[in-house]
Amino acid sequence: MNKLGILPPTIVLEPLLHSFLLEDIGRGDRTTQALINHEEGQAKWIAKADGVIAGLPVAAKVFSLLNEKVNFVAVVAEGESPERGNVVAEIEGPLDALLTGERVALNIVMRLSGIATLTKKYVEKIADLPTKLVDTRKTTPGLRLLEKYAIAIGGAVNHRMGLDDAVMIKDNHIAAAGGIEEAISRIRHQIPYPLTIEVETENLAQVQEALQYGADIIMLDNMPVDLMRQAVSLIRQHNNRVKIEASGNITLETIRSVAETGVDYISSSAPITQSGWLDLSMKIQ
Repeated sequence: MNKLGILPPTIVLEPLLHSFLLEDIGRGDRTTQALINHEEGQAKWIAKADGVIAGLPVAAKVFSLLNEKVNFVAVVAEGESPERGNVVAEIEGPLDALLTGERVALNIVMRLSGIATLTKKYVEKIADLPTKLVDTRKTTPGLRLLEKYAIAIGGAVNHRMGLDDAVMIKDNHIAAAGGIEEAISRIRHQIPYPLTIEVETENLAQVQEALQYGADIIMLDNMPVDLMRQAVSLIRQHNNRVKIEASGNITLETIRSVAETGVDYISSSAPITQSGWLDLSMKIQ
């Protein structure tokens, strides 16, 4: 498994998967309950497209919640890239559990693998540079923990998981507070150690103000590349410990030029919001 990808503990993951199963099963799997008694069976998961696999341990947990006797064996590791037609997992156990859990388990892995696949493409564009790709809070409600896990499997770094992880002063916060100085001053006296303060900036004047009042991280939002280079130079000259993040309209075509400005991080929602699903299928043997 990619060392960056850490799944939430069982106490967090199981209730989430329970809700997914309940949504699909409803009052019962009518088809499977009518056909299957106590038969045992085997199945294989087949990749129907090339891509990066993510989420197999989650799929294993889905089946185990239905029946602990199900044995789910991942044939490929998280983060590996099987080719179309390759077997990615083998499953054996009670057929009713295999059939009832099939769609939920596949949906999760196809979604997460699609995210990991696109993430890897972005990461590869800047792999030889020190800049790191990070995700955002633009995630599917209910799926954030898993989608961010997939981002890490694809080789990127997770940004804050929620509003309680860090302070990010965005344009609307600045407008509501009456300026960057006022926003930082009011927030700094109310947050616990060791939360950091990040400020979103759109021009050099805002960058200078964020530096003056002690921002820990400065985001360069939707800046042209030439302006971004000037901002990076200004920040480095003032305080080399301040981290710099670039954000806004990052694409596969632009990510490298942004990284070459010298920013520490590039945040993008694209690997989640613009990724497709990696097609997989389950075949009973």
